[in-house]
Amino acid sequence: YKNTQIQTATPGQLILLLYEGGIKFCKLAKVSIEENNIMNANNYIIKAQDIVSELMNSLDMKSGIEIANNLYSLYDYMLTKLIDANLKKNIDDLEEVQKLLEELRDSWKIAVKNTGGVKGPVKAGGLGNRV
Repeated sequence: YKNTQIQTATPGQLILLLYEGGIKFCKLAKVSIEENNIMNANNYIIKAQDIVSELMNSLDMKSGIEIANNLYSLYDYMLTKLIDANLKKNIDDLEEVQKLLEELRDSWKIAVKNTGGVKGPVKAGGLGNRV
């Protein structure tokens, strides 16, 4: 089911799936830290980092350059927070990243709904193969 969802999704919908995944892994990492399961916390934070890295790689720096640059800076900030969260097992850093991802997801939901997909600062080609 997930493969079909990814293969038939527009670029904007793929970004939404990435945001959802990042949010999920932040939540799972928080629970793991609370349960003192350091190995699971580490694995979930790394998965969240991978998703944020994928979001960075999906930016199209040729069109919508200002938005793409702003998103790149925000993703870079999130990566730094995730690294800190992993090193210190800091729930506050995870919650901050989760909140940022939720805000971006909510904005993208509106954009996808209004356009049927998102064009501009997102590359369409190949993203589905990397999700």
